[in-house]
Formats: sequence, structure tokens, C-alpha cells
Amino acid sequence: MSSSHSTGGRLDLIVVGAGFSGMYMLHQAKCSGLSVKCFEAGSDVGGTWYWNRYPGARVDIESLEYSYSFSEELQQEWNWTERYAGQPELLKYSQHVADRFNLREDISFDTRIVSAIFDEETLCWVVRTNRNETFTTQFCVFATGLLSAPIEPNFDGLTEFKGEQYLTSRWPHDEVDFSGKRVGIIGTGSSGIQAIPRIAQTAEHLTVFQRTPAYTVPLRNCSSQTKLHQEVKNNYAALRSAEANSFAGFTLVNSQVEPVPTQSALEVPPDERLREYETRWQSGGLCFYYTYTDILTSESANETLGEFIRSKTRERIRDPEVAEKLVPTDYHILTRRLSADTDYCETYNRENVTLVDLREKPIDGFYENGISVGGQMIDLDVIIFATGFDVMTGAMDRIDIRGRGNQSLKKRWETGHTSYLGMMTEGFPNLLWMNGPGSPFYNPLLQAEYQGQWISRLISTLKTNGKKCIEPLLESEAAWVKLNDDIGAMTLFPKSNNYYMGDNIPGKPRRILFYFGGFPSYREQCESAAVDYSGFRVFGGV
Repeated sequence: MSSSHSTGGRLDLIVVGAGFSGMYMLHQAKCSGLSVKCFEAGSDVGGTWYWNRYPGARVDIESLEYSYSFSEELQQEWNWTERYAGQPELLKYSQHVADRFNLREDISFDTRIVSAIFDEETLCWVVRTNRNETFTTQFCVFATGLLSAPIEPNFDGLTEFKGEQYLTSRWPHDEVDFSGKRVGIIGTGSSGIQAIPRIAQTAEHLTVFQRTPAYTVPLRNCSSQTKLHQEVKNNYAALRSAEANSFAGFTLVNSQVEPVPTQSALEVPPDERLREYETRWQSGGLCFYYTYTDILTSESANETLGEFIRSKTRERIRDPEVAEKLVPTDYHILTRRLSADTDYCETYNRENVTLVDLREKPIDGFYENGISVGGQMIDLDVIIFATGFDVMTGAMDRIDIRGRGNQSLKKRWETGHTSYLGMMTEGFPNLLWMNGPGSPFYNPLLQAEYQGQWISRLISTLKTNGKKCIEPLLESEAAWVKLNDDIGAMTLFPKSNNYYMGDNIPGKPRRILFYFGGFPSYREQCESAAVDYSGFRVFGGV
């Protein structure tokens, strides 16, 4: 492609990002007959699963559920090899979808969007890329990802370190060999918890630098159980119906649909509650979210689960001192992301693994040969940063997006993100996002399908009525933000520091980032809003 400036044609829709959300939005637009183009910063589709190639990268929702439902043929023809698919298989699935539905012809790879600016004269978005191209489009949909804006390492003296450096979220495409090397990893969130056991198997020595311990449960991954998987495939519609009517859209436990909880954790006898927790512990995965109705709203109920997991963690680690450092004590379970692991706690029983508690001894700085912690020098050949993401808003914040009156979206969100229905914001006509701020805590692929279909209907309605632009009314948006905040206040999330509140980013305004009312409630609100679009300002055209 030429490096000189080029101007593309007028489009109905531009999609930013070719992960699972962007691919589905592109597919929907093509099926609707819209002129559409998708831009992707990576060299291939897959989003999260294109970038995150670190050892042990794996999904924590069962593969049968972490998949598209819009095509029965796709559901039947794809055979998952594991209960929880690893990164290579998820990338292959993404590539298969892109090829099967002819999506690549409308995707520009290795292309970043630099700016998207609304032109109030033409009522179009002017979109510029890092390839010095300019496009105009009626609608912009940002499918930039929930976890796609890495937090860059920022430590004193980092440039002094002469060894290898890696970021889990930007892992090299070629395999990294840790044999005979002294490796340090900073961060024990989900990425670190997946990578640490794998790296420890080959490194000469692994030093784990932990700031905040995580509640972690066994994933219990296994190869695909053909009979169970086929039973699900034979009646996929029942599973999809259960997901659509569940709180978070993942309902399987060992390929069996989990019933919706109906009891308080405090209503059942302690021995019965313990048996329930033990059953889930043996089943593996994230099924603890579906134990009791008040796990996320009652501190007393939550503590019953927290203490159960803490006791299990202590059982898994031989050294009592190390175990106590790995046991969370200052926040409620599930208010930070629950991590499902494979031999994570057991890794600390290895002789070649050392845990450094940064709350006891903070990092002093980085030096040519390693890291100084609490005055002690730790020599390292490799440092890995598993330092997390600027969740939901981060990827959009990094693009110059300006709406009516040249208003910057980044500036608009400086005092707290705003949205209506988790898809739009006032002052930015025809700009929408998927799996972004104000969206529900829900299975990302199924949410992409629902939001993609909703957006398609919105565009179709506007075109049918000869109108050009739509944006939320300020009062609609204010009511949605208040509803999000009010629901969040009923939970335990605001009582802990977590990325659901934006706490992992210094200076980020503290506000609940997700709609925690459950997907059925979210869908009801979206459907109600789409009856006559009375919560929006519609303008332009006839």
C-alpha cells in the first residue's frame, strides 16, 4: 500500500477490530447489504487470541459455550479438542470463521485507526488510519476489546535492564526458550496465573513478584469428552436458551447445564453448603459464580465461599509461610476476577520457584542484571510483565475520537465513563461500541451477537425512515449510568479495589464499568429502547 495519502470511498459502516465482536459485526453488516470495512491492528483475526500467546494462555469458559451460536452449521462442524480451549485452538477457530464467512476480503490488517472525527456538515465520521488513509462513513462501531489495551510497565530504571523483556499481552509469535535462565514475572492476575506453572517447568529459576494475591480455583481442563460434547451438539438450542436466560452466559459444568441458584448461602446448613462448594471444586472452572443468590451481595454469604477457597489454597501449598502470602485477606472473593488455574498453587512447591511479596518489600528499581527488592538484588536473565489491561475504555481512549462540537471522547470520560445501553454516548452520533463500558458482565461471544444484531436493527430502522443520525438523549444516558451505579452499589464490587471499578489504572475515575443486572435484564432494557427509540435524538435526512 502506498505511503502517500489516499482517500477511501464513502461507507455505511466502519468496524474497528477483528476479534470475535468485530468479526460478528462485519458478518452482520455484510448480510444486511451494508458497505463496510473493518480495520485490525494485528496481522490476523482473533483479537485477544491473536495477541495473547504466552505459555498457558487459555479460555476459562467451556469451549462449547465460548463459541458463536449464529450458525448451526458452524456449531456442528467445529470440534473442540479440549474442555477449555487453548490460545492456538481459539486462534484457529477465529481463522476458520473468517474464512468460512468470507470476512477477510473486507478487513485491512496491520492497520490502526488514528482518529475518528464527526463532520457536522456532512453528518459523517471521517476516519484516518496509520497508513495515511482517510475514509468517510455514516456509522462507526468500535469492537476494540474488553482486554486489549495493555498497561505498559512503568518502573524506575527499566531501561537499564540488559536481559530479555516480555509482556504477556504482546507475546512473540516464536516460542521463547527459558531453559537455563533466571526468570522473573511481575503480576499474579489471570495471565500470570496461567503462565507461571508453564514457565516454571523449563526455567532454571522463576521468581514471582506478587502485589495482590488472587483467589484461584482448579480449571480441571481435559481433552474433549466426545460423548458429552455430542450430547450438547445434539441439542445446542437448549444450551443457548439457558445461556440467554442466565446472569452471565456461561452455564456448563462438565458439559451439563447448571441450574440458576435460588437459595441464599446463609439459608442452607453449613455441612450442606460445604458439600456444594466441594462438588464445584471437584468440577473445576468458574461455576462458583452460580452457587447462591447472595454471593455477590452479602458480605456474610461471600465470606463462606472466601474461607472455603482460602482453606483449599493452604492445603495446596506445603510451606505455610508461602501459603499465607498467597491467601487473599483484604477483599471479597469474586469482586476481583476469579482465576481458574492448572497447578498454579502447586508450582510454589517446586524448588526452582520463589515468591516475593511486594507488599512486604516493594521494588526499589531495575538494574542491568535484575531487580532490587527491599534492598536485596535479585539477578535475572528475563523479566516478564503480566501487568494487566486498561479494561473496557482503554482501547478507545487511545484513539482520537471527537464528536459534535469537536468534543473529545477521552476528555468526556475523564470524570467517569458514560454510556447508554452500554453501546453509545451522547454527543457522538452513530458511534457505537461492543463489549465496552456499560455493557453487561456476560459471555463475550454471545454478547457480541446480541449487540451486533441490535446495532444492525438500529441502522436498518434509520435507513428505512430516511434519517441519518442517532445519539442518546442526555437524560437517557444519565438514567442508564445511574442504574449501573445503583446496581453496582447493591453488590460488593465497590468495597474492593478491582478493574471492574477501574481501580487498576492510576487516575482513572472510579465507576462501575459493567452492567451487573444480568443479561436478561439488559436485553429487556435494550429491546424496550428499540421500540420507538424515544430515548434518542434522531436527526438529519427527511
